[in-house]
Amino acid sequence: MPLLVEATADLSWLLTRGYSGVGALKLVGDRHQLSARQRTAVARSACSDQDLARRRAHQVGPEELRGRPLWIDGYNVLTTVEAALAGGILLAARDGALRDMASMHGSYRKVVETRPALELLGETAVALGVSACVWYLDRPVSNSGRLKTIMAALAAERGWNWSIELVPNPDAVLSQTDQIVATADSVILNRCHWWFNFGRETVARRVPQARAIELCPVGS
Repeated sequence: MPLLVEATADLSWLLTRGYSGVGALKLVGDRHQLSARQRTAVARSACSDQDLARRRAHQVGPEELRGRPLWIDGYNVLTTVEAALAGGILLAARDGALRDMASMHGSYRKVVETRPALELLGETAVALGVSACVWYLDRPVSNSGRLKTIMAALAAERGWNWSIELVPNPDAVLSQTDQIVATADSVILNRCHWWFNFGRETVARRVPQARAIELCPVGS
């Protein structure tokens, strides 16, 4: 842990000074002799001072959601809560977002935690007073249509105001909307108008036993 904390601080320092993400991560990873998995954890925990300031300035609190719709980066948020329920390692990143260690590679597989994770997200949205959840799933990812069917059936069963959209690239949609966005995706966070830390809020409220590690104190 001390080594990973130091590496995360080093990477954030280099990113702040304009080093490219790929080059900076290689430099830090090689210096600290990190494994591929350790490099992933460090990369997902770090960010530049500039990105940190931008993300903090555009983040909204839970009290601002009441009566408003929430546009959700579907796979990004869902896989984080799935990982929390499965006992996987979560990263409480420098920007405050909660990220899992998984990577999407063009396919998604329903797991036993999928429906429970969706239920927790839906129940949290209701508790926050969200007027509607607008989910965006990557159309090119296999099984997106099947997941949409599962989500639509759950929403109908629970009486939730959900719409599920399959789009070529959710990043493009969520980066441009003036609605509040739920994501931990760094690309979207650096471009969107407003964002809410929905994954972390849900895990904090509903999965207190989740294994979250902090490699860089939030906001430092």
